[in-house]
Amino acid sequence: MTEAQVRDVVAATGAGTESRSRGTDVRQAFFGNRLAVFGVVVMAVFIILAVFAPFIAPYDPLEQDLTNKFDPPSARHLFGQDEIGRDILSRVIYGARISLTAGLAAVGIATAAGTVIGVVAGFFGGWVDSILMRLMDVILAFPSILLAIVIVTILGTGLTNAMLAIGIVFIPQIARVVRSAVITVRERDYIEAERALGAGNGQIIMSGILPNSLAPLIVQATLTLATAILDVAALSFLGLGATAPSPEWGAMLTDAFRSGYGVFVQGQHAIIFPGLAIALCVLSVNFIGDGLRDALDPRRRK
Repeated sequence: MTEAQVRDVVAATGAGTESRSRGTDVRQAFFGNRLAVFGVVVMAVFIILAVFAPFIAPYDPLEQDLTNKFDPPSARHLFGQDEIGRDILSRVIYGARISLTAGLAAVGIATAAGTVIGVVAGFFGGWVDSILMRLMDVILAFPSILLAIVIVTILGTGLTNAMLAIGIVFIPQIARVVRSAVITVRERDYIEAERALGAGNGQIIMSGILPNSLAPLIVQATLTLATAILDVAALSFLGLGATAPSPEWGAMLTDAFRSGYGVFVQGQHAIIFPGLAIALCVLSVNFIGDGLRDALDPRRRK
């Protein structure tokens, strides 16, 4: 084996060791964060509930029992019954499926569009960057929930349009994060080396730019998911997203409040449990996002 071959083997071995070491450091930093682990456990519970809702829910979420309106929690109905006698536990379980799907869909739209805009703006710069970022600034000038309401009003009410509206609202946040990462990465030596070897822009973006910009993108998408879930519930609460009899958490709150004064006298559980589900879900996603941010950024690791 020649000296050059020995150097290549040593370099490859060192790179693999460094990669494994970094992956180990990230895992240890993430799972060493108790709040992040708590978030993972809670989200795992919600995902299991969403996937296996038909097998876990004790009752049909749409089944009514008008003789037992606002019955309190009991052995038969652990979370009680709502304003028309439906089992709240079953509706919360099915609501996990709707709320998580809607939040993930909105984040998927924002991430796909925001990544394309951020990569194009950061990589090419110049007038392309200026035009795209000014457009993002215009969207950011409006409060997110207000802009989402306007978009849903234009498109029409419904859960699908609510997901699309929320996805559009969060595009600028994703685009700005990706653009910043791309601007940093495009000046690295290995990108210049790819250019020197004759790689085209598309190859450089796919092999060098995107893989090295994923860390901030993953963190931002995770944190955006928490806000997306909350905004979906808010739009449904306002009657612009999921509507009755859909067992979506925000819509459940709306149905309870529409029943009148009785919800405050004997039906507090009809708003407490859906509200707790929203709070726990959003909190756990935020914990996961914070854990990923700390784990992926060496400067934040303790």
